[in-house]
Amino acid sequence: MVKSKVKTIFRCQECGYASPKWLGKCPDCGKWNSLAEEKEARIEASGQARSLIGFSSEVVNINEIATENFTRLATGIDEFDRMLGGGVVPGSLVLLGGQPGIGKSTLMLQVSARLSNNNNLKTLYISGEESLSQVKNRADRLKIKSETLYLVSETNLENILNAVTKVEPQVVVVDSIQTTYRQDLSGAPGSVGQVRECAAELLRFAKSRGITIFLLGHVTKEGSIAGPRVLEHIVDTVLYFETERQQIFRVLRSYKNRFGPTSEIGVFEMKDDGLREIKNPSEIFLQERSKDTPGNVVVCTIEGTRPLLLEVQALVTRTNFGLPRRMVTGYDLNRVILLIAVLEKRLGLHLESQDIFVNVVGGVKIKETGIDLGIACAIASGHGNFVASSDTVILGEVGLSGEVRSINQAGPRLNEAEKLGFKRAFVPKTNLKNLNYKGRLKIFGVSDVKEAIGGIK
Repeated sequence: MVKSKVKTIFRCQECGYASPKWLGKCPDCGKWNSLAEEKEARIEASGQARSLIGFSSEVVNINEIATENFTRLATGIDEFDRMLGGGVVPGSLVLLGGQPGIGKSTLMLQVSARLSNNNNLKTLYISGEESLSQVKNRADRLKIKSETLYLVSETNLENILNAVTKVEPQVVVVDSIQTTYRQDLSGAPGSVGQVRECAAELLRFAKSRGITIFLLGHVTKEGSIAGPRVLEHIVDTVLYFETERQQIFRVLRSYKNRFGPTSEIGVFEMKDDGLREIKNPSEIFLQERSKDTPGNVVVCTIEGTRPLLLEVQALVTRTNFGLPRRMVTGYDLNRVILLIAVLEKRLGLHLESQDIFVNVVGGVKIKETGIDLGIACAIASGHGNFVASSDTVILGEVGLSGEVRSINQAGPRLNEAEKLGFKRAFVPKTNLKNLNYKGRLKIFGVSDVKEAIGGIK
């Protein structure tokens, strides 16, 4: 006899925290008015599960498992393939997130067409937000034609799984996971409960059938993927558009990848006929830089396995208010405040009455500390009103005592700088001991910020 009990809980729609009673503020993520009522049906029967698809295997010795079928599928879009570690892994679940209008559907329609045409793979594109004629209209604009690309408009998970079973595709795109729902669960589509259960069901389906499934996800007002803690733990790979949709260049970053490197980025440009990959983003980001303006320097960061040259701009001007402003775009604000404090304490710069604006050009958000020295030099250049040498790239992390600390992968950074025509480079002196670089750049090793600032004038 199967008995089911209906239990009412209140779940946070931001982080998934569950509470037996309603709370005004979520104790886990601190959001206000984010708890919504959900009903959970618990089935009390041994051996009976609520999942539609079973996914399990017998115990096998690791030496007996064959891996010759573990072949990646190349999409033909090099930026996309490199982010995934060389191509799409069969049987994987990939989440693509971003703001509305950023280009998620456009990119996945292009990827679907490339996979179906280049690899002769049967691909199914499931749209829960647009009708078939609307998707076809976008496909015509992107000049997409394929004999093995199929479309269906559906939001019910059971109907989606039936369609996949009928068509038997190798690749499935679900646009989007927030519109997909299970009929046997309470809660509106897009709620944490529905998102979690639908994503888990699609994961079991992908692993049991060896089908690659792409999930498209929306973002919250704070810019994170809706239901992030739920989805990020379930899927194999998380890709996220981190730039604003108003910008021409769209930066796609890999935040999680079970089958490849993380923190890889791909740079695309939005055109009338879709997203085009930028194969040399360093050259694109530097093509409009100002060479004779104080406060402008060039740095090199490492994004995954790729060195990326970027222009850092710093504007330092006298404040008209009692409290000076600190505004930063593309880098951590607290890190910049720390660098300002180092410049004031160790170099004696009077920045306490100055408004300071720092901008990393191109819309890329830098998370590593290897561009600390470049930002400090840019601020000093803007404050002292002197122009830093335009043929110089600056590398290094800055400590609290003003010392310049070593960075990783200095050799690839210098190779990238030489490739784009730079003549000089300032690097931490500790990196000179085991520097894997044989190029023609003139290398200057610096031990503190003061020495670096004096050298760039």
